[in-house]
Amino acid sequence: MIIEKGVLDSFATLVETETVNSYDGPLKVGVDLGTANIVLAVVDENNEPVAGAMFPSTVVKDGIVVDYMGAIQIVKGLKEQVEQRLGTVLEEAACAIPPGVVSGSVKAISNVVEGAGFDVINIVDEPTAAASVLDIKDGAVVDVGGGTTGISIIKDGEVIYTADEPTGGTHMTLVLAGYYNLAMEEAEALKKNSGKEADIFPIVKPVIQKMATIVKNFLKDYEVPAVYVVGGACSFKEFAAVFEKELGIPTIKSNQPLLVTPLGIAMNSVKQ
Repeated sequence: MIIEKGVLDSFATLVETETVNSYDGPLKVGVDLGTANIVLAVVDENNEPVAGAMFPSTVVKDGIVVDYMGAIQIVKGLKEQVEQRLGTVLEEAACAIPPGVVSGSVKAISNVVEGAGFDVINIVDEPTAAASVLDIKDGAVVDVGGGTTGISIIKDGEVIYTADEPTGGTHMTLVLAGYYNLAMEEAEALKKNSGKEADIFPIVKPVIQKMATIVKNFLKDYEVPAVYVVGGACSFKEFAAVFEKELGIPTIKSNQPLLVTPLGIAMNSVKQ
């Protein structure tokens, strides 16, 4: 299996440079309401990236919208930015949920996207969205978000199991805040500082090992050839190595792990 590095790098460039790619035909939109970031992704009918935008988020915790109006305003702002760049109105979108969230939370996420002016045409679970980008036919996709670690097990191209547990990047931030006696905002910035990775990775490593243990429990009744990790919290260089040691299963981390899921949501923006 070859991870679509070019597609992900192309999408990352669009987000970073606030530019658009040329397109012909209808567009598909995905909205990812993450704990750390909210991302809007746009692809064409061939699933090639066209545009994207991202905004830091504090409106979602562990897959639950905790600031409904704030979330709507962020998504509405991203929608307007991207529409201005494209010169067209975006009317339909898909959104996603961590596996295992309750029905009320699913409705809240959908309501946020609708409140921002979209007609929600599909709701997909996050690891399944990621699998669309990585083109996985057999294996497990682990989406390590800010608040949760979610998994989808895929066999013959079909999702056969999904699960979720509340341990994610926020827990790394809490550990760093306690270790260095920092405010959460300072600890979050430290976590994302790649220049400090050698210093902070040993401190957050036990949290990553706990995530791997969660995944190992999810996998106990299944045989999978490989595990694919995505999500912003797995950006550390040695993250996959820690997982592979704990699981005893080949573990692959994609490039641009933060953007895999939002791009996959857009790819799944089709009427159900």
